[in-house]
Amino acid sequence: MPMRCAKLRRSLAVLLMLSVALGCCTGRSHKIKKGVQYGYASWYGGKFHGRKTANGETYDMFAMTAAHRTLPFETWVRVTNLENGRSVMVRINDRGPFKDKKKRIIDLSLGAAKELDMLEAGVVEVRLEILK
Repeated sequence: MPMRCAKLRRSLAVLLMLSVALGCCTGRSHKIKKGVQYGYASWYGGKFHGRKTANGETYDMFAMTAAHRTLPFETWVRVTNLENGRSVMVRINDRGPFKDKKKRIIDLSLGAAKELDMLEAGVVEVRLEILK
């Protein structure tokens, strides 16, 4: 019985060390720090055009809007494509993204995605700055 406890403690210690080591090596955090968040952006368009968004307005895929999981509706953010430096200001009016939640932090309208030159790529690494 004491041998099993010792093995269990060693196993837990190894798991703890691995989780700390892996947590330090995963890159940028998706948490919002001082009004800035890093992660990936995707875009959504045609299938949702004309439908109601989470805040009740009608989705316009050509407007400069976006979906975010936690930011309040009507928040304005600047989204910068880290691959080409292009940026756009969008208003949060919907909830999402719902795919690949660990990486994606924002879903952009087709219009905003076009401004960032990310239509072909579909998903790009971005910097999100909360403006107001």
